[in-house]
Amino acid sequence: MRVLMARAGEPAKRESGDSSFFLRSSGSWPLRFITGGLCLMACFSLVIQSEEGSVPEAWPQFRGNAELTGVGSSAVPGTLKVQWTFEAGEPIESSAAIAESTVYVGSSAGELLALNLKDGSLRWRYKTNEAIGESSPCVANGIVYVGDLSGMVHAVNAQTGKGLWTFKTGSEIKASPVVDGEKLLIGSYDETLYCLAAKTGAEIWKFRINGPVHCTVSISAGFTYVSGCDEVFRAIRVADGKEVFQVSSGAYTGASPALKGHLAYFGTFSNEVLGVDLQAKKILWRYENQERQFPFYSSAALADDKVVLGGRDKLVHCLNAASGKLLWTFATRARVDSSPAIAGGRVYIGSNDGRFYVLDLATGAKQWEFEAGAPLSASPAIAGGRVVIGSQDGRLYCFG
Repeated sequence: MRVLMARAGEPAKRESGDSSFFLRSSGSWPLRFITGGLCLMACFSLVIQSEEGSVPEAWPQFRGNAELTGVGSSAVPGTLKVQWTFEAGEPIESSAAIAESTVYVGSSAGELLALNLKDGSLRWRYKTNEAIGESSPCVANGIVYVGDLSGMVHAVNAQTGKGLWTFKTGSEIKASPVVDGEKLLIGSYDETLYCLAAKTGAEIWKFRINGPVHCTVSISAGFTYVSGCDEVFRAIRVADGKEVFQVSSGAYTGASPALKGHLAYFGTFSNEVLGVDLQAKKILWRYENQERQFPFYSSAALADDKVVLGGRDKLVHCLNAASGKLLWTFATRARVDSSPAIAGGRVYIGSNDGRFYVLDLATGAKQWEFEAGAPLSASPAIAGGRVVIGSQDGRLYCFG
């Protein structure tokens, strides 16, 4: 059962057993019973619609959304089981995207894969010029975008796997594409951030920095934010590619900036995590593990006033978003380059120790782990009650 809601300008549709029964009987029923029955049926049907979940949640890009918060709305089972695995043949560093019950992921075999979220069956595969590294697919308006290590941006029909257009940059692409309206933004190791027409691939503008653009840019309220490898954090206007302000981070940065309100968060190779005030245009706080000096390559997830990210010190760190104060850490057996995903009060994250962990967001206590047997440097995607992550041995896992 479900309610079919009419779009603006469209007539409402009816199904068998709908409220027309009450209309046909209205000659002998008091009006209050008719209207009461209609309201009761509408409320009942709306509950059914919600429980049925006819439209599954999506995770359409790296970190789940343009703010790169790493937070999903899907209700994930408390106890996970492996639902399926897919053998890609080569390492998977690309983080999956999920849209319309389809999983999209790139592999080092130079393939963009589309798989059925339900059972992992292959829907199509698209061959790229070279291996797909850390660039993760972005799905928008029926098109899936990804970059490869030859420096090519690919746009592919999400339903058929047919190539629509390509755009060549000057060096390898490890950043993930982000779509904002009719524009696509993606960085390249040729030290340039590109803005392309999402439908055609035509160049709209480009912005050059003094180092590779490794990060995936975040976007909010008409501005895009770049945590650059040139030790500068920048705000750039999406409309015309003009720099609005910059803040010196003082360190090479491989992580992508996560946004929440007027604050941005990212880790650096100088062993720090930064909280940046976008209104004041300055660094609000710095966090550093005084006991173990290692870079932060993992991108942060933001939920419940907490900043969660992995470190190459083998720890998962949870910080207070307002102050940068350490709340808890969780120790793994190897560096944590995987970026965490958060849903339902739990943290989902991989480690290069070959294990996938589920942690309690409030305390950091381990709730579950799975031994994959190969490093998990990719980041999890969450949608439709399932969690998807790839491993360095070329296996894609779906938990649910």
